[in-house]
Amino acid sequence: MKRTLGIALALTVALAGGCKKKDKDAGAGAGTAAGTGSAAGTGSAAGTGSAAGTGSAAPAVDAAAAPAALPHYMDGLATPESVLYDAANDRYLVSNINGTPFAVDDNGFISELTPDGKIKNLKFIDGATAEVTLNAPKGMAIVGGTLYVADISSVRQFDLATGAAKGEIKVEGATFLNDVAATADGGVVVTDTSVDDKFASLGGDAIYKIGADGKVSTVIKDKNLAGPNGVSVAADGTIWVVTFGSGEIAAVDAKGALQPGQKLPKGQLDGIEALPGGDYLVSSWEGSAVYRGKPGGEWKPVAEGVKAPADIGVDSKRGWLLIPLFTENMVHTAAIAP
Repeated sequence: MKRTLGIALALTVALAGGCKKKDKDAGAGAGTAAGTGSAAGTGSAAGTGSAAGTGSAAPAVDAAAAPAALPHYMDGLATPESVLYDAANDRYLVSNINGTPFAVDDNGFISELTPDGKIKNLKFIDGATAEVTLNAPKGMAIVGGTLYVADISSVRQFDLATGAAKGEIKVEGATFLNDVAATADGGVVVTDTSVDDKFASLGGDAIYKIGADGKVSTVIKDKNLAGPNGVSVAADGTIWVVTFGSGEIAAVDAKGALQPGQKLPKGQLDGIEALPGGDYLVSSWEGSAVYRGKPGGEWKPVAEGVKAPADIGVDSKRGWLLIPLFTENMVHTAAIAP
């Protein structure tokens, strides 16, 4: 993986100073996640609230639902990494690392935002409570009534309605779990960027699948994935992944074979979201931009001047792009042209 990963993400270290590890009652489960962190500025949650997250066409945009000015969110957000549109409940869920991406400090949280610009519940799911373990949450996906969250070397499950913890799935050998995307058969896939706490590559770059039964299997483990970050599952089962290390978008076929990738205009790619018609949105730290295009085709910026754009989301009801600005502690919104 390129050393630029370390350069870009070293900015996050400064954020840790004010994030103290909270005390818990004995046996409350603090620090239970094995291994070290999942990716800073990491993957997008494909299938945001749509059926099985398979990259199928989103609902038609409801122009009447949009306010006169697009909202932006700041108050209380702490190292926001991923934004997920929960279409069924018409809200945005934001994973907050609240420190460094490697710290097993149990102070991460998930915020609940409303499309009219309000932070409804800053700590809808809170690692500071005795009932929840959440260290450095990154990518998220929804399957049925369950929210899946990548957290260092585990994927955690929460009740979508209440935020209550529902379980933890450890991914053996994973060191930097990153993005999560739902699959058509009721499971999820999750990327492992495979870096250590100095952002040096460990060579275990991988995509894992967690079945509906909770069992973990390896889709592909190959250092040529070059720091896999955002992930999206297409309707035909093809897994599309973007890389932070090589700045490419590439496909992994049904047999788990990595296909030749395509470089985007700028690298350090983070989030990926599918749009109707076969287009994708991809965020780039190096470009401070979000690009739109089709794999193999031309990619053009749809948002520029956005510093450290992490795991993007799409509000399919309003046609909005949701951009967590990792180092700015805010979520920025932008309109997506038809």
